[in-house]
Amino acid sequence: MTRRIDPSWVVFVSIENPEHDRCVDLFHRSGASFGFEEFRRDAEDAGRWTPVGSFAGAAYGSADLAYAAAERVVPWLAEVLAADPSLRKRPI
Repeated sequence: MTRRIDPSWVVFVSIENPEHDRCVDLFHRSGASFGFEEFRRDAEDAGRWTPVGSFAGAAYGSADLAYAAAERVVPWLAEVLAADPSLRKRPI
């Protein structure tokens, strides 16, 4: 697991799309809400992950709602999850 956004938000799954150097992190906040953020691998910045858009500010009441929102907003995510349903993990 990674903590790419805020140290108090625990990422429970990172789903990568290596074809496009993109990643979506789904995370759990200490206030019992969930969120997601999309990143791109920045070749100009030594391969570090750089946030795309600003989705981390939205809060969802469950992991399922965060997944649904992420799939609506991130064009490639639904296809990756459909191809490998085991990537759809839940927080511990």
